Amino acid sequence: MNDDLALPPKTFVARGLNWLPSLAIIATLAAIWEIAKIVFAIPDTKLPHLFSIFTEFGERTQGGNGPLWIELMIKNAGATFGVAIMGFVIGGLLGCLLAVVFAGSELLARGCLPYVVGSQLVPLLAIAPMIVIGIGRAGAPDWLAKSLIAAYLTFFPVTVGMLRGLRSVPADALALMRSYAATPWQIFWKLRLPSAMPFLFTALKIASTASVIGAIVGELPSGSPIGIGPVIVNAAQYYSSRPQNLWAAVFVSCLVGLFFYALVSLAERLVVHRRIAA
Repeated sequence: MNDDLALPPKTFVARGLNWLPSLAIIATLAAIWEIAKIVFAIPDTKLPHLFSIFTEFGERTQGGNGPLWIELMIKNAGATFGVAIMGFVIGGLLGCLLAVVFAGSELLARGCLPYVVGSQLVPLLAIAPMIVIGIGRAGAPDWLAKSLIAAYLTFFPVTVGMLRGLRSVPADALALMRSYAATPWQIFWKLRLPSAMPFLFTALKIASTASVIGAIVGELPSGSPIGIGPVIVNAAQYYSSRPQNLWAAVFVSCLVGLFFYALVSLAERLVVHRRIAA
């Protein structure tokens, strides 16, 4: 039986009220957008109306003879989302592995963690072509290069979050486990890992949106014919004549990031909250 069906009516009302602040912010930003166009007399060629941006999804491509633009964007968004998932998985696994290693060795943590932090100081636009060229010369598939670029942005928050979670174990609980002659594996599985789960999912939510950004950036130097990245580049070339096309592409990229964030939040609710309730 669905748990939501057993909730009292007041609970449904409270859940609905939780959306009011978000809706109010969206309405305020939309009002500011339109008022700014009127007050500062911004032409449509520089800043289109919100209505024209959303009606762009109903326009046909290829001079009116192609598919609807929303159909094309769904296809491109799916391609970018697939790359983001692969990068998310690769970066997440790498981040968790590094965190476990650093948690088990303070020497390695002090020696290597600064390099992990320093890796994020290199501009992604400089790293992306290197990865694409290196992967291409190795004969690997194109999607792997784009996924590694997404993983580059993903592994860092996972490493830091997971490491902090593994180190958040109370000293009394750790001493109690050792008094029972628990092995390091038992301490990790029964104590450290459960304590790290809330920290891990917080990092994964950050990494989910970062992986989408990495996937979009990775599509640019790879010359990918499909994806949100090529759509944004193509729309930017015609911004002066059709700016709503670029804004619509940006809107779709935001939706992909929000969708990925929502999936990770749902997984957090199923794993962490259910464990707490148990």
